[in-house]
Amino acid sequence: MESTGSCPVVHGAQTSTGKSNMDWWPNALNLDILHQHDTKTNPLGQSFNYREEVKKLDVAALKKDLENLMTDSQSWWPADWGHYGGLMIRMAWHSAGTYRTADGRGGAATGNQRFAPLNSWPDNVNLDKARRLLWPIKKKYGNKLSWADLMILAGNVAYESMGLKTFGFAFGREDIWHPEKDIYWGSEAEFLAPSENRYENINDPSTLENPLAATHMGLIYVNPEGVNGQPDPLKTAAMIRETFGRMAMNDEETVALAAGGHTVGKAHGNGDAGNLGPNPEAADIHEGGLGWMNHKTRGVGRDTVSSGIEGAWTTNPTKWDNGYFYLLFNYDWQLVKSPAGAWQYEPVNIKEEDKPVDVEDPSIRLMPMMTDADMAMIKDPIYREISERFYNDQNYFSEVFARAWFKLTHRDLGPKTRYIGPEVPAEDLIWQDPIPAGTSNYDVAAVKAKISASGLSVADLVATAWDSARTFRSSDLRGGANGARIRLEPQRNWEGNEPERLNKVLAVLEPIAAESGASLADIIVLAGNVGVEKAAAAAGLSITVPFAPGRGDATQEQTDVESFAVLEPIHDAFRNWMKKEYEVSPEELMLDRAHLMGLTAPEMTVLLGGLRVIGANYAGSKNGVLTDREGALTNDFFVNLTDMTYVWEPAGFNQYNLRNRNNGQVKFTATRADLVFGSNSILRSYVEVYAQDDNQQKFVEDFVAAWTKVMNADRFDLKA
Repeated sequence: MESTGSCPVVHGAQTSTGKSNMDWWPNALNLDILHQHDTKTNPLGQSFNYREEVKKLDVAALKKDLENLMTDSQSWWPADWGHYGGLMIRMAWHSAGTYRTADGRGGAATGNQRFAPLNSWPDNVNLDKARRLLWPIKKKYGNKLSWADLMILAGNVAYESMGLKTFGFAFGREDIWHPEKDIYWGSEAEFLAPSENRYENINDPSTLENPLAATHMGLIYVNPEGVNGQPDPLKTAAMIRETFGRMAMNDEETVALAAGGHTVGKAHGNGDAGNLGPNPEAADIHEGGLGWMNHKTRGVGRDTVSSGIEGAWTTNPTKWDNGYFYLLFNYDWQLVKSPAGAWQYEPVNIKEEDKPVDVEDPSIRLMPMMTDADMAMIKDPIYREISERFYNDQNYFSEVFARAWFKLTHRDLGPKTRYIGPEVPAEDLIWQDPIPAGTSNYDVAAVKAKISASGLSVADLVATAWDSARTFRSSDLRGGANGARIRLEPQRNWEGNEPERLNKVLAVLEPIAAESGASLADIIVLAGNVGVEKAAAAAGLSITVPFAPGRGDATQEQTDVESFAVLEPIHDAFRNWMKKEYEVSPEELMLDRAHLMGLTAPEMTVLLGGLRVIGANYAGSKNGVLTDREGALTNDFFVNLTDMTYVWEPAGFNQYNLRNRNNGQVKFTATRADLVFGSNSILRSYVEVYAQDDNQQKFVEDFVAAWTKVMNADRFDLKA
């Protein structure tokens, strides 16, 4: 019998103490990025539709409850000056501020601040308290209000309660229920590691590693004490310009956000940060999910420690005014250390009436402060010019900030058609990638006949539709075939779109669109469908690819060239193309692209295999075209990949030969993006399904379903 002291639990099976497969084989291809947010993790069930539920919300009552919350100070976490506005704004800001343009990941649209690593980042100290303060409201409104929407709305209401006229607000953010392991926040093994870890040259902010947009692991933007904690406003200004630029903000928006964010609230560093306990993910169970608890000294109110910097930026921190610029321009500032030991600036010879009062005792006045990032607003010549303009025109500052705040908090919500609620602004904004309404009033069958008789090859039809649709990013819902921006700058001349071939195809399709009354966006997708149907027919199968008309054509004026530049593909495993050699392997790049397109691992597999045999490779490359029937939608790619007749041989960078063991002849060539489907055990399991003798029909049906998903990825009008 077991001794009474034995543990009956198999360690590692239900706990994190055992090694995972990735621990044992760290160089293996990790497919987890394609398995995020399985429906089984959602407690609301597959039938739940948040976008319909939120429309039932009593928005006026909700906002009234939030407004009341702002001044309902709780003893367990008292409000500074009796107003939670600064805390709620910081929570909303840090929820939205993780967005970066390079891959569209981060941002506020999923409520991911509730989970690791964001809930435990050093920059998010004590934001767990803000979410707990909001819990009674979330509890009251239940399924009609997501955490993602609530956190941003709380910031909006906080500003409104302090006097700002906001630009608007849209509901529609849907919560996730599991940490987003797919987001790369940096390679550092510890928070706040020196910036050199993510810059090729710390003196050149543009060398910040892509797709990152913050100077340190665990920060939203830049180190407020200066580069690597060393104060130097001009160096900090250069860092700010790069990081805010990577979050889609120009210089004027950047100054407005910096000033507007620091017009209200305060920083907290009036104590010893060493007294704080572990962050939420590391805290003991009795802390109830909260982190940074101080059980050694008083740690609330005036004694709170968060960033380590201590003090308010303005004289009236619960009022929307021009106090930030007033103090910046009317006083000289000197470097000092906060009680927690952080670098900050304080004014010289400040008037007593210009000092903010203590958060608990209004009879006490204290020094305001500025960070190195704040001093950058007047030391950098461009930022100073903008700051002066704002200082001299409070109304203009308020308007620019309101618009920039709206952009910050809505940048990853997708196109305006997804916005829900009574406060959605009527104005179309260029960063929303506007697209005119399309039409479905044309004869689809007649158009298909014209495309079929156009003389364009199957490869041309399929590749053009694919290139138009592949820009879609599920991260921020940008890109895709709707709008036909593949015919506009900058997309028309992207190397990955083969401009010469693209222009030839567009020259044929544009007249068909004009004659039929259909949008070119519809015609491009429909042409791809015709190509797929022809390829299936060549394989002996008669199919009809589903098609939903109604796409519109964007104009060049509706297309921000600089903003769209970040969508340019630098690789596409589905067409077996890479712009150049990268440090990241081709197969890892493939997974990243598949994830951004919203594909599952089986969908990625069937699409790549089908596109190979169709002959849709970039520039007609034969790599991975594992068939003697190119142009026919057969399962030959999978059959030949699993055929032990062939031995795989390296033949140069990302180049392999498939040599026949019997006669010694090279039959096919391939790349890593091809062979990984035969070498990775998980991907091979999918390949084997499609290689079976009884699954040619299944392969074509699955290919068509995955193809249609890609073509319709940005058709939000088709989704409930």
